[in-house]
Amino acid sequence: MSNQGELAGGAPAYVRIKRFILERIGRGALREGDQVPSESALVRRFRVSRMTAHRALRELTVEQVLRRVQGLGTFVAEPKAATTLLAIRSIRDEILERGHTHACDVLHLRRVRQGAAATPLAVPPQTLLFHSVLLHRENGEPLQIEDRYVHAAMAPDYLKQDFTRITPNQYLTRIEPLPRAEYAIEAVLADRRTARLLRIAPRDACLVLTRQTWSRNIPVTYARLTYPAARHRFTGQL
Repeated sequence: MSNQGELAGGAPAYVRIKRFILERIGRGALREGDQVPSESALVRRFRVSRMTAHRALRELTVEQVLRRVQGLGTFVAEPKAATTLLAIRSIRDEILERGHTHACDVLHLRRVRQGAAATPLAVPPQTLLFHSVLLHRENGEPLQIEDRYVHAAMAPDYLKQDFTRITPNQYLTRIEPLPRAEYAIEAVLADRRTARLLRIAPRDACLVLTRQTWSRNIPVTYARLTYPAARHRFTGQL
């Protein structure tokens, strides 16, 4: 039996199972209403514990990728649009609506492979990704560090975009509908690099929003957005 908690490269075993199922859904091997491999089958295939297989199926069920039918098994769910309390829009549009000017510095833009770099997207090893780091300014003042990974196959022209004129959010929503999203917000203390970019003191408070989106049950993008807490707040409306 292999290490139940991790795989080669340090990734948790349940993540590999989730990637396996998502990849089969993404290429059409499993379609809406199809039954996915049982826990017993996953235990044998991946040489993991039943608890690990159960966690993978449970998380995909919570994420509404799968649905479990008591006594029958687990099936591919019909796609459902996600609704959040927080509408995440292009930061450029938000700044312009306030009557201010938007500018963007491109700090980092490159290709990476899943596994060669520690990326948060749940995609198979060696999947080509694009990685961008941008600094957005409002009236010249740094407002947001945008650290983003993008599934290259879902946005093949990503690296060709002029992100001083169009934001990644604007480009991605234009080329690919993103019906499902998850986000989280946390408060952190700025490290030296973050403090330098945002022109704040080290260990000043920052607000960090992480957001992952899917299309057709395939992860499209993961973004980590960091703001100086003294200059930004999140709002929502029901």
